[in-house]
Amino acid sequence: MKQYLAIFTGSPASMDTWKTLDPATRQAREQAGMQAWQQWVTEHAAAIVDHGAPLGTTKRIGPDGIADIRNALAAYTVVQAESHQAAAQLFENHPHFTIFPGDGVEVMECLPMPGI
Repeated sequence: MKQYLAIFTGSPASMDTWKTLDPATRQAREQAGMQAWQQWVTEHAAAIVDHGAPLGTTKRIGPDGIADIRNALAAYTVVQAESHQAAAQLFENHPHFTIFPGDGVEVMECLPMPGI
């Protein structure tokens, strides 16, 4: 089976909207979201290689040095599947974007490093 990196994305605008929810509503959605996420993990346990983690602030390093940036990357996980399509289908209706303010999940194959 091949391995696939899934990147959970979320825009600053969707997070700003989330923060405008009244505290009780946000807490209820967070609780429902975490229960749904745990259910997703349980249902797909055989496919999960690395549960991953939420991602913090970003620094971009390039020829001009180091800079603080914002991007849409929110979290990651690694799964295994028979095909790219099968890996993508694991994330259909995921709580990241059905309950939480996430925008989507991007899934890409982890390719072998040439020569290693």
